[in-house]
Amino acid sequence: MKAQRGFTLIELVIVIIVLGILAVTAAPKFIDLQTDARTATLNGAKGSLQGANALVYAKAAVNGVEGDDCTGVTTGGCNAVNEDISVLPIYGAVPATETAVKAVAELDGAEWTFTEGADANAGKLYVTPKNVTAKPTATDADDDACQLIYTQASQDATTKVVTPASYIVVKGGC
Repeated sequence: MKAQRGFTLIELVIVIIVLGILAVTAAPKFIDLQTDARTATLNGAKGSLQGANALVYAKAAVNGVEGDDCTGVTTGGCNAVNEDISVLPIYGAVPATETAVKAVAELDGAEWTFTEGADANAGKLYVTPKNVTAKPTATDADDDACQLIYTQASQDATTKVVTPASYIVVKGGC
């Protein structure tokens, strides 16, 4: 009797079916890589902006203006911070403007869309990857946006309590 060599037709069909099932099961994970990449990019922008804010706060503290709104002030400690890092801080943080964020966080305009908030959203900057539609009224609960919402530091007019800058990554629409 001869020894059998190779696979039978049934074994070959079973292997193909098993590979097909594995491919269908694994495909959604690999299809979702673009979402993961966009989310990671937004988190990178958030980290860059947080690092920039730490630098701005340190420069403001050294010059004694960490509790001041330096908007439009070009004298004293505010001017010293501006000459050093090209930003006039607001309560020790980067203002929520495209110019200020680009200057200190080194976020390239070729890769990002910057939308400054208006009216009820004043003091916010919406940072969106270039290939994604910006939603300048999105909130952290908005599931179909893909952006970083940066809110500059502010001070309550009555209590004079300063609220630090905040960063929200909205990734539902990535």
